[in-house]
Amino acid sequence: MVVRTLEETPPAGTHWSKRELAEVVGISPASVLRIWHAFGLQPWRTETFKISPDPFLIDKIRDVVGLYLAPPANAVVFAVDEKPQIQALQRTAPVLPMVPGVPERRSFDYVRHGTVDLFAALNTVTGKVISKLSAQHRAVDFRDFLDEIDRRTGKGLAVHVICDNCEDRDVPQGAGA
Repeated sequence: MVVRTLEETPPAGTHWSKRELAEVVGISPASVLRIWHAFGLQPWRTETFKISPDPFLIDKIRDVVGLYLAPPANAVVFAVDEKPQIQALQRTAPVLPMVPGVPERRSFDYVRHGTVDLFAALNTVTGKVISKLSAQHRAVDFRDFLDEIDRRTGKGLAVHVICDNCEDRDVPQGAGA
């Protein structure tokens, strides 16, 4: 039954339902579900992914992993990311603390005091973080953050910055490379 779930699809569908599979293998739908749970199978769930068309992807991955695993001498490596549009919220009533048998409770309504962006750089060797808040989401703000990293890094050290794709398309090419 597990092999069938993983390797076959029903004739008129994209994945097995517990009822369809139960009928084919001759057991109850509840038994199918128990077996799926035991093996961590959820054939109704799907996720999407995209493989990069970049012809240099493997070389880039090797470079990044190499920086993480074996940073160059006289260099510091930072993993940089951003968390855009963090909402500054003020609840209209105080949060009620958790008590035995009752979860923490908070009011549904709030007053919004705008948003901020958080930039963070993790030193991959020491675990220390350099962070900066920005009221706007502009390329110049990210550039200022990179300058902050440079100011707070010891003199004579080469700085390597590993960035994911920041959400702002206006960040200049190579700004974090």
